Amino acid sequence: MIDERTVTAVILVAGNSTRYGQNRNKNFEMLKGKTVLNYSLEAFDNNQYIDDIIIVAKEDEKEIVQKIVKEQNTRLEVKIVVGGNTRKESVYNAITETNSDIVIIHDGARPAIKQRYIDECIESMENMKGVTIGVKSKDTIKITDENNIVINTTKRSNTWIIQTPQCFDRKTLISAHEMNKDIDCTDDCMLLENLNEKVKIIEGDYTNIKITTYEDIEIITRLM
Repeated sequence: MIDERTVTAVILVAGNSTRYGQNRNKNFEMLKGKTVLNYSLEAFDNNQYIDDIIIVAKEDEKEIVQKIVKEQNTRLEVKIVVGGNTRKESVYNAITETNSDIVIIHDGARPAIKQRYIDECIESMENMKGVTIGVKSKDTIKITDENNIVINTTKRSNTWIIQTPQCFDRKTLISAHEMNKDIDCTDDCMLLENLNEKVKIIEGDYTNIKITTYEDIEIITRLM
């Protein structure tokens, strides 16, 4: 039973925000009176299944995160873990700092996440080792080689754009990380796929965008 399993939410804010182009962490950008991180933190703090939260941050930004957490006065215990040089390292640092049965991993820069998708991710772990939110691709996707020559064209109905949150059996995800140490990835589902574990996609919606460029702030402000 899901209600009998413990769940830790992992919120990632340790990225470099290079494409954001403002020489600051996009997770600390103000959005209608609150930081971007506040929205993600609030969503998981209010969720019925979450037992505790880990925020993964850069060493030199820990104090900023601590201040945000303190001012938000969260219901759940929040632990801050220092991230690594890559997203993969940051996730590993977090999942080895908890003993929960399930971990649900979210990009802090997706502030519009809805409760029902967090619920569906966790509830789907009843029979799965990995679950992710995603949306069907609206465009035709082509696969190319290193010279941008088309190798294959995907079937649009079977092509998904992956979002977060992503939910995993913690022990399985740790094993996947340790068995794929030499593989860099921006998606933890890929690590399970390499172990031939099935990963389920739950269809989300297109409002769950990730703030990547400065222009996304205007888009997400309108959506919210």
